Amino acid sequence: MTTTPPLRPDLARELVARAEQSTERWSRLVRDQLDAIHLGQSRHADHANAAVLRRILADHGWPGHRLVGPDASRAAWQLALRADHDPNFQHLAARLLHRAVHNDDAPTTQWAHLHDRALVNNGHPQEYGTQYRVAADNLKPHPVREPATLDTRRIRVGLPPAATALHALRHRLTATPDHTDTTTDTIILTALADAA
Repeated sequence: MTTTPPLRPDLARELVARAEQSTERWSRLVRDQLDAIHLGQSRHADHANAAVLRRILADHGWPGHRLVGPDASRAAWQLALRADHDPNFQHLAARLLHRAVHNDDAPTTQWAHLHDRALVNNGHPQEYGTQYRVAADNLKPHPVREPATLDTRRIRVGLPPAATALHALRHRLTATPDHTDTTTDTIILTALADAA
């Protein structure tokens, strides 16, 4: 991956700002700290963020490290993950991110998360076991294709074994509300995704 300054610092600033605001809302959402009004505002913001990202994807392809730098590329990934209202858009974003990965312009782990998210939101089993749902105060992974070979697939894309990831995710969810590290596996809240 490149360490040169990004070609579009203006896009980088916008993506990072939007992702920071989104991360705060999603952190509160996961912890069930949003009332109905804030939940509606959060959904509206996710739609607006997806529209901005859609425009960037149409104009530039995936905003990878060369175009916007690693932090902003990660921000774009976060916004795509949170576009649950439009699974077809998530699928498109995953395809473009996959191209960026092949061009050494984005991390494979990000693609694996977004690929799984798009699969789950389109009603298919996930490939890498990165998507969970909250069920009776516990985390349950969404169905996985060929679970017996899951850890082999995860290792190939740079993810830790599924049990290790689940332990880290549970720890992250019980950590302080300011803890917003999204490097471990992501969550899809089925009830909220269905209502969106």
